[in-house]
Amino acid sequence: MVEIILKRGKEKAAIQRHPWVFSGALEKVKGKPEDGDVVKVFAFDGEFLAYGYFNGNSRVAVRLLEWNEDQIINQSWYQNRLNQAIAARVSILNEQTNTCRLVFSEADFLPGLIVDKYADFLSLQILSSGIEKVKTDLVEMLRIALNPKGIFDKSDATARGHEGLPIENGLLWGENPPEFLEVKENGIIYHINIAEGQKSGFYCDQRDNRKILASYTTDKKVLDCFSYSGGFSLNSLANQAKHVTSVDSSALAIETLKQNIVLNHFDNEKVTTIQSDVNKQLRAFAAAGESFDVIVLDPPKYAPSRSALDRAARAYKDLNRLGMLLLEKGGLLATFSCSGAVDIETFKQIIAWAALDAGKEVQIIKQFCQPEDHPIRISFSEGEYLKGLLLRVL
Repeated sequence: MVEIILKRGKEKAAIQRHPWVFSGALEKVKGKPEDGDVVKVFAFDGEFLAYGYFNGNSRVAVRLLEWNEDQIINQSWYQNRLNQAIAARVSILNEQTNTCRLVFSEADFLPGLIVDKYADFLSLQILSSGIEKVKTDLVEMLRIALNPKGIFDKSDATARGHEGLPIENGLLWGENPPEFLEVKENGIIYHINIAEGQKSGFYCDQRDNRKILASYTTDKKVLDCFSYSGGFSLNSLANQAKHVTSVDSSALAIETLKQNIVLNHFDNEKVTTIQSDVNKQLRAFAAAGESFDVIVLDPPKYAPSRSALDRAARAYKDLNRLGMLLLEKGGLLATFSCSGAVDIETFKQIIAWAALDAGKEVQIIKQFCQPEDHPIRISFSEGEYLKGLLLRVL
């Protein structure tokens, strides 16, 4: 097995179980590993640190897997990791919810592997060359363990380019999922599109937050921005919101939301759907003198890396400023960031700037986070990507 020697003093993060070794920390590579090969990582003084996936294209040169030198990274090792991850999610799945994340990359010691369960289908995202090399074996393990109708490869994230991997989108095993697959979350029915939808098909990371926020929407006028297939909109309708306006730039998202309204037998008269750029639409609402009781801002990832943080901060600030201007005294703003590079304290500071620019006084009355099927390894703070605040305008 190829050996990687780290520079003197660069072993601390690995000893503390952080799973990333950056290319700048490498002193020597003993051998010629291919991208995705498992290698042994040593400190400068020869102390064994961990096994990991090597990639010569990536800024993250090694993704660490296992810190016990006696463990062999073989089929049995992968099987045990998969079994542990799946077993940890058993309590989430029930008659009310048949969709969740089964494997969450580094959090489940399988860096670069995401597995989502959507009713009887599985959707995989593979983001590392190491997982790509064992994809066939992992698909077979998932087939045996879960007996799905089909397993779909949704590895179309641009992040694959950092690992020298091409985009993949297609069937891996079994049946192709239908164009609109029916799933259930918290008792609400959704049509999702795995092949053409965003991410792996659905955002199950907002499951708990959708339910929490819905409790504040009874008899309220709600604006759901970046609504996608309508998670916050549908939960608000289920909790007897007075009216919900849903805004998204995607025609597919709006069409899917309309289907979901019909699926759940909600009153169409209580819903307005708008296909539009959210920032443009918020300005249009302000110009028209519109106001809302509850506003949801759940934008896409504005900061894919720390280098984009300044630009992202300006985007978050302007978005939240526009949202606050549409709330009267006592109105609620549920605002989110799914950017791992934006920690919660930075996000709070951005919101404070937005409130100042909007001329509003606001209180934080609740803090949102990702659910238990998106766990956070204590040694890997980067895994804490989803954060949100529920704000009251004074």
